[in-house]
Amino acid sequence: MIGLSVRKKFISSTRSRPSARERRDCASVKVSEIYFFADRQIYREFFKINMKYLTILLSTFYFLLFSVVVFAAAPEELKQSIEQKTQELENIGKQIQENQQKLEVVQGEKKTLQKEVNSVQTQIKQIDLGIKSSEINIEKLGLEVESLQYNISDSEKQIIQKKEAIIEILRELQQKENESPLLTFLKNKTLSAGIFEAQTLADLNSNLSMEVNELTFLKDDLTFSLDKTTEKKQERETENFTLKNKKAIADEIKKGKQSLLEQTKNQEKNYQKQLSELEKQQLAISDEISELEDELRRTFDPSLLPSKRPGIFAWPIKLVKDGGTGRLTQRQGEISYLYRGKPHNGLDIGAPIGTLVYAAEDGIVEAVDNNDKNYYRKYQYGKYVLIKHNNNMATLYAHLSKQVVGAGDVVKRGDLIGYSGNTGYSTGPHLHFGVYWAPSVVMKSIPPANGLVPVGVIINPEDYL
Repeated sequence: MIGLSVRKKFISSTRSRPSARERRDCASVKVSEIYFFADRQIYREFFKINMKYLTILLSTFYFLLFSVVVFAAAPEELKQSIEQKTQELENIGKQIQENQQKLEVVQGEKKTLQKEVNSVQTQIKQIDLGIKSSEINIEKLGLEVESLQYNISDSEKQIIQKKEAIIEILRELQQKENESPLLTFLKNKTLSAGIFEAQTLADLNSNLSMEVNELTFLKDDLTFSLDKTTEKKQERETENFTLKNKKAIADEIKKGKQSLLEQTKNQEKNYQKQLSELEKQQLAISDEISELEDELRRTFDPSLLPSKRPGIFAWPIKLVKDGGTGRLTQRQGEISYLYRGKPHNGLDIGAPIGTLVYAAEDGIVEAVDNNDKNYYRKYQYGKYVLIKHNNNMATLYAHLSKQVVGAGDVVKRGDLIGYSGNTGYSTGPHLHFGVYWAPSVVMKSIPPANGLVPVGVIINPEDYL
């Protein structure tokens, strides 16, 4: 019995003392349980963290989501309409240039009544195309203003949303502004909660900076759209003004054609007789002007002139190379066949009738006149504008189809002063641009030219353009 008792005690004792492997396994299980419970505690703590932090994140996300900078595009139909008008303007521009080239080709040819009539008819076609161009451009500018309104409306809505997002972020930050980073950690029950709250605050600051930057961008875009809208509206107003003037120019050219046929009785011999008389009278006018200018030049001190440098004057007509229609056809000093071998006293810029002509510099309009007696008896500069500038120089804009300024008007560089034409002693549509030493300019009556003719010391325009 004793042996049996000892055996039971031995078995009992061996079972109560697990092996090393069993002890290791048991320890592993306990550690795993500890980690499992610890992780569950962390997750519970994570989701139990003050709900206001989650609210902060959610509210921030909400404002970011609905205040993303996305510009509302103008309707596709509106875009297509603008593109269509642009294409129509390009096509009309090509037709105007083709007509201008036809007119320039015949300028050096012997004049006949039929050629003169054909030339006038081409000019009428050219100004009619110009009228159509203005009408289409007015429509296009209206569409562009409408398109910009979409951008303005979108930017205004985005700005309101951005401001609301910034206010919300500032409100949340203000609640935390008195807490130090250490307090933020210590007040939370767990380390993970403290880290989460600190990161939330850092995210809020980062979002605030991003929102402020985007708000600045939106305001800049709004300002740009508003300025562009004002610019387009001004362009449309100018184009409407130009359209009205082009129609008046067209009427005048058509009347001129009728006058030409009436004066010549539609007979070539009558035309040639009157043409010969006109050329003699114009040469006499030209000789008198040359004598006066030579006399003024002999007593002139060139050192009084401003230093030669580009940019003192702006081009009065936009050139082809700059996206315009003007082309240099004759420079100052070049021999002019129109004046029987005399040097040209200005700069000629070929341009379709009705092309806008701008003031080359700030100044006061000294004279607005017309040397023509009628459509057929055309002399010297025809319709012209003379502007006196503060740099002691004066600029002449001649052979205009219409002037839109008056004597005494104050003009700024780039202001519209008239439209190119074919008035005066001219073989085709162009602008004669002359520059004078202002103190030397005198206004002379030189019959049979109508009105007064400006005479003075001539300066090469290209030295200052």
